[in-house]
Parts: sequence; structure tokens; C-alpha cells
Amino acid sequence: MRYNPLLLLSAVIIAAAVSHSCGPKYEFNLDEHLGICGIGWAEPANDAGLDYLEANVSGFLMPEKSDEEFAANKALAATITPPIYSANGFFPGEIKVVGPDADIDRAVKYSETAIRRANEIGIKVLVLGSSGSRNIPEGFDRAKAEEQFTGFLKRIAPAAEKYGVIVALEPLQTKESNFINTVKEGAEIARNTGSDNICVIADLFHMARMNEGPEDIITSADKLVHCHIAECEERTAPGVKGDDFTPYFKALKEIKYTGRISFECSWQDINTQLPKAVGVMREQISSVK
Repeated sequence: MRYNPLLLLSAVIIAAAVSHSCGPKYEFNLDEHLGICGIGWAEPANDAGLDYLEANVSGFLMPEKSDEEFAANKALAATITPPIYSANGFFPGEIKVVGPDADIDRAVKYSETAIRRANEIGIKVLVLGSSGSRNIPEGFDRAKAEEQFTGFLKRIAPAAEKYGVIVALEPLQTKESNFINTVKEGAEIARNTGSDNICVIADLFHMARMNEGPEDIITSADKLVHCHIAECEERTAPGVKGDDFTPYFKALKEIKYTGRISFECSWQDINTQLPKAVGVMREQISSVK
């Protein structure tokens, strides 16, 4: 991908005036803040020296199950290493937050339970992708859908603020979703909620698929709290196809990014691919320091 250096410079200037309101605060040092999506990968994650795991909201936090049913997962979270820092897979597809079938009351109750349980086990970031829940039905007014979605986020923001948990919107490529496809778009919706605890993630796989340049990372600095990474062509791990992520890493460095980066990849042989992916990422990160 080719990026316009003038756009990138302009974005740097804009970002210099933006205050960072979201997320945990760390010194910029990405090679010490790497994790992997999937708590089933705990053993290879430990072997590769990763710092955290990213769980699944609907499967692990079980927001529509009782606290008694959740107790086993809560106990597991206290012992598993690396620790669970984040979770994705927010909604099951049947819970709609836009369109004529939207059930906002159900979605709010589900989200408030997820946020409370995240706090109980130390999860800091909940990633809200969930294309099946947020896709705009054919013929439904887009402005109305955005109003519904923003209204839903405003209703869950008090719980996120109370429990110190970030809900981060995940922009998805147009092949997966017809709503919130770029980091820029996600950041704008997050800002419209007026909450420091509603933010956005940058998934470098989706950014590449959308040909979204690193300048959108810079202009979204005030709302960017988390990242996912995989190679563009087949969602492979870094090092399989040889993708160059350094333009994005340069942007993250420029904004003094303080979040973390999760591998969200397809794995053919994780025991060999994950250590290589870690090495490739650290090499590319170190090249922009």
C-alpha cells in the first residue's frame, strides 16, 4: 500500500493537539505488550513470551448466564497465564443493536453484565465488533442506525465508567460489515458518546483490507486503545506472507500509543508460527524506534 506523506504529516500535526482520554497508560514499548486472541492458546503464548490473552465476551463472560454458571470461568481467570487482559466476540448475532429488530434493552443488560464481570476478573478492554448485531438491514435508514447504535453506547457508558472497563469499537472490512468500516469512523462515533470509556481499536488486518492508511491512526489518537494484527491476504500470522506493518507502527510510535496488540490470525502450526510472528513483529517495531 502507498501512503501520501503530506497526509501523514498533516495527521501528525492534528494529533499533536489531541489529548489522549482513553485507555490504560504505558510507556510506548510495543514489544512488551503483545498478546493473542484465544485463551486456548495459553501454553504456546507462554512459550513465546506473550504478555496476555484475549478471551471471548459471549463465550467466557457468559453475560446471559447466572453468576453461578460463570463461577468456573471466573476461577479459571484467576489462575491462567498469561493473564486475560481483553475480550472480543462481544454479541451473539441474535442480539441486534440497529435496525427494526433492535432490542436495545436486552443489549444494555447483556453489556452491563459483561462489563461487571470483566472488572471482576481484571479484563480492561472489551472489543465490540459483532457484525451480525450491528449490520444495517437493507433499506433501513443509515442515520437512524447510527442514532440507535450511539444511543446504545451512551446507555452502557455509565457501567463502563463505574467499573473502569473500556468498550472499544472494532471497525471491520466491508466484506464483513456495512457499518463502521474504518478507524476514523469508529473514533468519531466513540467521540459522539461523550464518554472516555467508549473508544476504538485499530485492526491492522481490516485496515489493510480497506486500504486505510496510518494517518487514521494518528487522527484517532484520542480514542485508540487497542490493536489486532494479521497479514492482509489470508489473515495469516506476521512472517507467513511477509507483510510490512512498519507504516502502522510508525504511526503508533508518533502518537505514543499506550495500548496493546493482539495476534488475531489463522494458525496452521501455532507452535512454530507464533514464535516467528513474535520475532517478526519485534524486528519491525524495533526498526521504527
